[in-house]
Amino acid sequence: MEIAVIGGGIGGLAAAVALAQRGLGVVVHEQAPALGEVGAGLQLAPNAVAVLEALGLRDAVEAVASAPEAVELRDGLSGRPVARVPLGSTCVARYGRPYWHVHRADLLAALAAAAAEAGVAIHLGSRVAAIADAGGPVRLEGTAAQHADAAIAADGVRSAIRGAQFGGTSPRFTGNAAWRALVPAGRFGAPPLPRAATVFMGPGRHLVAYPLRGGAVWNLVAVEERAAWTEESWSAPGDRDALRHAFAGWAEPVPTLLAAVEDCFVWGLFDHPPLRSWAKGRIALLGDACHPMTPFLAQGASMALEDAWVLAAELAARRNDPAAGLAAYEDRRIARATRTQTAAARSGRVYHLANPALRGAAHLALGAASRLAPGALTGRFDWLWRANVVGAAATD
Repeated sequence: MEIAVIGGGIGGLAAAVALAQRGLGVVVHEQAPALGEVGAGLQLAPNAVAVLEALGLRDAVEAVASAPEAVELRDGLSGRPVARVPLGSTCVARYGRPYWHVHRADLLAALAAAAAEAGVAIHLGSRVAAIADAGGPVRLEGTAAQHADAAIAADGVRSAIRGAQFGGTSPRFTGNAAWRALVPAGRFGAPPLPRAATVFMGPGRHLVAYPLRGGAVWNLVAVEERAAWTEESWSAPGDRDALRHAFAGWAEPVPTLLAAVEDCFVWGLFDHPPLRSWAKGRIALLGDACHPMTPFLAQGASMALEDAWVLAAELAARRNDPAAGLAAYEDRRIARATRTQTAAARSGRVYHLANPALRGAAHLALGAASRLAPGALTGRFDWLWRANVVGAAATD
């Protein structure tokens, strides 16, 4: 069986590795001239680490990852601590695996190396505009016409395959725009924050900061509610003065963090209504192509890794019937991914509460839970972080 994977991002490369390690032939079609993405940090919860471990990549990723001690929530206007969700050894004890921060480029490099080792063929500059499935080999139409036994569209939130094959509408603007920046630690006289993911919350906006690469660089993501998004680019050079203006008046260390920013990018956050189906015959969607989500639970990459493992397991279990394998993949994944999409959107609303009374009450409740029952806030993520798709083996 030969599988075509459209898209060389995290989900596409992870799927290629998982498929090839099971003895399936895999060709990745990436329209960019080189593998890679604009550098930024991402968070990998224990459910994602379980997949990397199963792919044989735990040591490689751990070598470039940072293990935060906690997620710390603060009021952005006052700087006052609100709540703390312990990670570190607490996370390992509760879920059996760590919580990591990693540079996106470092994770992609590890996946690309594993793909090459597993014999995956990667075609760069290869654009797939459409896929045709007439019951026999799937035909890929684009830069060069090719055939495969099944095709996996991991081509992102703007997936051309989703629109053509699954009746998906255009992505919708979520009402949020985000800046991202990487700041060398040397620009700070001393570490501006503890080794944690610190979330500063405020009316209509929030900022997340955490260290990467052993503390050598700080990753900043600032999200602001907007009425509209008009940029054609998903990731355009940002105006650092506009970023600072958006968070003017916030308490330290936010001004110190933003004063150190020299270059940044800004992009609109888009999602897509949940799809009723991800698989159609020998064609299936994966990752942001089928369940794009806001970053407020930091689960976008983790969900794509889960998708990749389950898809490979189900296809390998049904080598003589790719359509049945893809249907089983959809059946195992669609409810969990949809629940995660919904939960992520809800978390964003809590971060951005504008009414002072509601914000104060919410912060008070979070703080009380953090102090009186330290495990309570961590426990809210049990359904998400404890799940282990690797342990749920595919069946014929």
